[in-house]
Amino acid sequence: MEIISEFFHIFALAMNEQRTIRLAMEDDLPLQMELIECGRQKMRAIGNMEQWTNGNPRQEVLEDDIIQCQSYLVEEGGEAVATFAFVEGPDDTYAHIYDGQWLDDVQPYYVIHRIASAPHVRGILNDILAYCFARSTNIRIDTHRQNMIMRTVLPRHGFQYCGIIYLHDGAERLAYQRCAI
Repeated sequence: MEIISEFFHIFALAMNEQRTIRLAMEDDLPLQMELIECGRQKMRAIGNMEQWTNGNPRQEVLEDDIIQCQSYLVEEGGEAVATFAFVEGPDDTYAHIYDGQWLDDVQPYYVIHRIASAPHVRGILNDILAYCFARSTNIRIDTHRQNMIMRTVLPRHGFQYCGIIYLHDGAERLAYQRCAI
């Protein structure tokens, strides 16, 4: 446990003196759901009316992320300001890609899902990606066609558009990958 604590401390210094990232615990679930709602409101404010509808992402999904130790909180000054999932692949929704191909379909990869932050927070994606890239050099992520913020920001962080994937409910997502080939 001391090694993990030291890792988070060193990583926090490298990221932002005020921000740290930690695993989410069961008691954090209500706060995570609030952050998800903040993310939903941000999407609506920029015209993304179709992503995260019908109660998605569901509380049960976040609960499972916590149980699987793949749910995280970003804290700033002791306050949780963002949440995300960092999931070790393979992810079955990434098994088939259409109108393109993965940059690397051989090496193990991780997937970033369910990024959401408080309204007043800026630059959170930078910190999340720095954290994830410190753990893996092969990362996939998807977003809705209407999510222009993610579609603009991902290429700036070295992600390349790879094609289209479909979620279990049939919803289309644009798929990206960044890897050290």
